[in-house]
Amino acid sequence: MVRVPLSPEQIRAGQRLGALIRTARAGRAPDEIARAAGISPETLRKIEVGRMPSPSFGTVVGLCEALGLPLQQAVEVWRGDGDEQIAI
Repeated sequence: MVRVPLSPEQIRAGQRLGALIRTARAGRAPDEIARAAGISPETLRKIEVGRMPSPSFGTVVGLCEALGLPLQQAVEVWRGDGDEQIAI
């Protein structure tokens, strides 16, 4: 199976989501958040820096729950809806 490269917009969407997750974590230990979300700390790091621009839906849900972040806000940031400012 050949993986189709991500478009520039998909990459930007992942970067926006990563920035939101990083901001929402607000200094809390990555290991703690990753464990609560059911992912590895390495996966969390890749998401936060934009190296994993399209994490699975379950991963995003787990992160939102672990961070107390409304899933709808993550969706809006990922889509780039409205103002792209990230506010928690």
